[in-house]
Amino acid sequence: MPAAPAYRRLSVEERRSQLLEAALTLFAHRAPEDISLDDVAEAAGVSRPLVYRYFPGGKQQLYEAALRSAAEELQHCFDEPREGPLLPRLSRALDRYLTFVDQHDAGFSALLQGGSVVETSRTTAIVDGVRRAAAEHILSHLGITEPGLRLRMTVRMWITAVEAASLIWLDEDKQPPVEELRDWLVEQFIAVLSVTAARDPQTAALAEKLSADG
Repeated sequence: MPAAPAYRRLSVEERRSQLLEAALTLFAHRAPEDISLDDVAEAAGVSRPLVYRYFPGGKQQLYEAALRSAAEELQHCFDEPREGPLLPRLSRALDRYLTFVDQHDAGFSALLQGGSVVETSRTTAIVDGVRRAAAEHILSHLGITEPGLRLRMTVRMWITAVEAASLIWLDEDKQPPVEELRDWLVEQFIAVLSVTAARDPQTAALAEKLSADG
């Protein structure tokens, strides 16, 4: 008789990661308020008391931990090597961002749209951190170390537009096709820069440089 495979006890970090992955999978398809700790335990193949052992704060603590995990993944979407023209780099970053949106559809809405019954000042801060990190990445790609007020506002407004467009895209059954949405968002970035350029010399110089790169 072949020997049965040896049982390997998971480390604390491995078990915690397993529970977070199970929670994120559930949040990807259902709103957080519709998910219980029993659901997470069942998805992870463990007991409810074990979930409480790792997340003694209950569902709220688990939700915040899952949100941080999702936020870290979203932030990495904009972590593109600073090589080559900017717009192709921006397109690749948007490809990763929209892939995340596509894979987490209902969860993306629940995690980033707000209005959840488990929303707190901490979860709001986590979500806002994603937006700020994305803005910092984009300004870094632009080669701007000291952005003026108008340029900072323009970049942050565009990031808000990307998030809003992603939510509307989900609501419209993921239409238009994701490649078209990506290209449209890049074109909108150029458009908002050109509007700001009429009022801001720093943005005007940047827009001219992007035009030359294109």
